[in-house]
Amino acid sequence: MSKSHEILFRALADPTRRAIFERLCQDGDQTVAALTARAKVSQPAVSKHLGVLKQAGLVRDRHEGRQTHYTAQPGALAPLVDWTSRMAGFWQSRFDDLEDLLKRMDQ
Repeated sequence: MSKSHEILFRALADPTRRAIFERLCQDGDQTVAALTARAKVSQPAVSKHLGVLKQAGLVRDRHEGRQTHYTAQPGALAPLVDWTSRMAGFWQSRFDDLEDLLKRMDQ
């Protein structure tokens, strides 16, 4: 697994970061203040989580005056979607093999 994939998976492993990312996906562009108002953590914690999400390519920031606006980048999930598809195919193959074995054992 590449380093960028590891950063992506690590970023999404935290439930607070996932919630922030989901909120940005659902509600669109938001400021740190708006995200903090709905989060169960402090503003510095939200800012730190946003930094991790930005490093993973999951959010983009835009400065407007004294405020920073964040926007979700759902396309950054492509490596996760690819990995999930590969794993689904792997396990489906294993289940098919197990089903064949069980059928042979029943005969």
